[in-house]
Amino acid sequence: MAFNKYKRRQRIKGGIRRKINGTAERPRLSVYKSNKGIYAQLIDDTKGHTIAMSNSKELGSDKVNLEVSENVGKKLAEKASAEGIKTIVFDRNGYLYHGKIKALADGVRDGGLKF
Repeated sequence: MAFNKYKRRQRIKGGIRRKINGTAERPRLSVYKSNKGIYAQLIDDTKGHTIAMSNSKELGSDKVNLEVSENVGKKLAEKASAEGIKTIVFDRNGYLYHGKIKALADGVRDGGLKF
């Protein structure tokens, strides 16, 4: 069987999603990263609604690096605080907790959210 990065990430993602679930009091922070941007959103899985979202395009950045990722996390934390959210569940979406994903998580923590 040949190595397939997409299938590997989908398998890891499925395992993570079986274990965690977002509620209105403690929403799920879902992260997606592409070559051109990084996206984060807080999701209430009981209703199926997005509570808050932030991305690198919103900040006017063409590149995605550690600094941009951290700023996206801080911006999301600001929006979550305005909604009255203090704790979240982190869904790394099958990505390794390293680099840009870790920087985004650190930015969310610096913004005042706990997970």
